[in-house]
Amino acid sequence: MPLSPSQTRELLEQLGHRPKKQLGQNFLIDGNIVRKSLELAQVTPGDHVVEIGPGLGTLTRALLDAGAIVHAVEFDPTLGAHVARLAADSPNLHLIKGDALDHPLGDLPPDTEYKIVANLPYAISTPWMAAVLESQLPSVMTLMLQKEAAQRYAAKAGTKQFGAISIFLHAAFDILPGHDVSGSCFYPKPDVGSTLLHLRRKTTPHRFHPESIQLIREVFQQRRKQISSLLRKAKTDAATRWLNSLTNIGIDPTARPEQIDAEKWIQLDKA
Repeated sequence: MPLSPSQTRELLEQLGHRPKKQLGQNFLIDGNIVRKSLELAQVTPGDHVVEIGPGLGTLTRALLDAGAIVHAVEFDPTLGAHVARLAADSPNLHLIKGDALDHPLGDLPPDTEYKIVANLPYAISTPWMAAVLESQLPSVMTLMLQKEAAQRYAAKAGTKQFGAISIFLHAAFDILPGHDVSGSCFYPKPDVGSTLLHLRRKTTPHRFHPESIQLIREVFQQRRKQISSLLRKAKTDAATRWLNSLTNIGIDPTARPEQIDAEKWIQLDKA
């Protein structure tokens, strides 16, 4: 069971640690959310699970109790030392004390089938996700996110939240409906809303070529301009191929990047 608010405060006092807002240190204190996370990810004994920012170890303990082999990454030195004590008691907990952007999958062995279950710090959510998408893809991701990040991940074409990360995720994962999570489920209570988001790898996920990833990011920096003018301006081989393929793929040359759905971007990548 997660620690209660008073137990969380007591443990933080014992550790001499004050939660750092800039690192998104809001600790889960609601057992239902922890159970829901494991249920969505369908965690079973022997599963390899990557956890980012284990903090006080609430989710970590639940994963270990479910029989998972946990590959955790903790940036904060004090919390890392606390989780290391848990690791000393469990052969199934592998901890890296460092930056998740440097170790997006912890110490996960290459070519290992795995899942991700994490309460993801907002500051690193998009660059970390970009790193995951360039690595071996997990079968499942169950992520606690700030609502704004969850909306970007799940956004469809034609919405203001739709962007490059939306395209890359929709190409590789089925993004299932998220669950809004009250601020009262955390200590300290965050100033913004949170969402528990569930993503399941597609049977045939699409991964964009590196030059396509860069080009999509570039055109979304001017998302309200016409795609044809943006591609002409880019002047790369990929941009030229895409410009010549727009009509054949069924993309209006006057369309804005934010109006083109993920499937059309995949077709451009294959052009």
